[in-house]
Parts: sequence; C-alpha cells; structure tokens
Amino acid sequence: MTGFLSLVLLFAAAASVHAQGSQWEMLNKEAVSLYQKGQYDRAAVVAKKALDVAEKTVGPNHPDVATTLNNLALLYDTQGQYAQAEPLYNRALAIYEKAFGPDHPNVATTLNNLAELYRAQGRYAQAEPLYKRSLTIDEKAYGPNHPVVATDLNNLAELYRTQGQYAQAEPLYKRSLGIREKALGPDHPDVAQSLNNLALLYQDRGQYTQAEPLYKRALAIKEKALGPNHPDVATSLQNMAKLFRKTGREKEAEALEKRVAAIRAIKR
Repeated sequence: MTGFLSLVLLFAAAASVHAQGSQWEMLNKEAVSLYQKGQYDRAAVVAKKALDVAEKTVGPNHPDVATTLNNLALLYDTQGQYAQAEPLYNRALAIYEKAFGPDHPNVATTLNNLAELYRAQGRYAQAEPLYKRSLTIDEKAYGPNHPVVATDLNNLAELYRTQGQYAQAEPLYKRSLGIREKALGPDHPDVAQSLNNLALLYQDRGQYTQAEPLYKRALAIKEKALGPNHPDVATSLQNMAKLFRKTGREKEAEALEKRVAAIRAIKR
C-alpha cells in the first residue's frame, strides 16, 4: 500500500503437496523474496506464473492455488490496485475455508489481508469483523505472544487510529510492539513498523515530542535491515517530513522529501 502508512500484510504460508524444489514452490518463494525487496512488479509476474502452474498441476480448488491467489492479491493490494486484489482474496478465502475449515491460520491470513484492503478503501465496517476474526483464530493457533498475533493487533489498531479512535488503538499498538521486541529482537523490521505506527498515533494527537524518537528509531532499523533505498525507508522518511512540517522545521522536511523522491524514482 502506498501513502502515509507503513503497514504489514501477510503472505500466506505455502501448503504444498509437491515435493521440495517443485516449480510451483520455487516460483512462490521467488515471488515472496521479490516482494520483501520491494520489487512488486517483478514479484507479480512471478506470482502469475506460480498461479498458472498450480492451477494446471493440482486443479483450481487446491490450497496451493489459494496461497498463490493470496500472494498475487497482496502484490496488487500493496500497489493500490484494489479492484484486482479483492476477487483474488475472496477466491483464496473460499478455497482455504473449504480445504482446512474456518479456523485455520491460512484463513486468518487471508481475512487479515482482505480487511486491510477494506481499511485502505475506507470500508471500515466491513474491515473490523474480519480483523477480529483473524485475531481470534491466530491467538488460538499460535498463542497470545506470537509475531503473527502482533501483526493482527497492529492492523486492528490501524483501523481504529484511522477513524480517530485513539484510546482503542494505543494499547493494541503497545501490545504489538512488546510482542515483536521480545519475539523478534529490538532491531527487526516489524519492530520498526510498530514504532512507526505508534508514532503516527502520537502525531495525530499532536504529541510531537513523543512521536519523533519513535520515527527516528524506526528509520534506523529499516535502513540497517532493508537498505537505504527500500520503499519502507521512504515511508518512514515521508512520515518524519510531515512531522517536521507540522513543527515548523521546513528545511529538515525538504531534505527528507528530496530523499523520498530519489528512492521512489528508482526503477524496481
């Protein structure tokens, strides 16, 4: 997803019946790797190949097909191509629910991603029950302190923050951050994402002195983990620039905005 927010969506885990090293599995892994590097266009091309292989190999209603549908939808979603993403998520969800039952983690993954799509479109009433169902499934499947649960908490918090429901959002962000720091370590990109979104909440409330150190820590983590020219780095820079403009620090904001433009001009 583009814009002001830094969000985490979830790639569905591969549930392949193919042997290790199958063409589908290799294509799926390549698509995930390209996504993680921010190379979304290339990843979408690979994901389409994986979908074609899966449909031809195991049929249109196999979990492998659902996995690839989810991942291709995520790539469209990340680029704001919501009309292309939504039917793919819905088809993946139907396949997973039929194959695994309504309480499987892959069902939760697709629910979460579909909820993110609705949130990005302002369809908040449709998003909230999907987030909550995803969180319930994952807490039951993984326990309350798992990184996947942290992602669910973060994304539900984003829904509340977007609607100005800050009192509901803040404890969810803090719980998500705590889980990630303990489970993943203090320098993981997911920790940076939690820091960034908590900073956004403080910025929305005008608590600029609380927001700034969180943005700076998030930026440092992302630069170290992802490299200086990753799209997520640009998102953090953009958020800091907005904060600087709100506090009258125009020159600092302009310098960051130039760097954002340079990163986004890089062909991926």
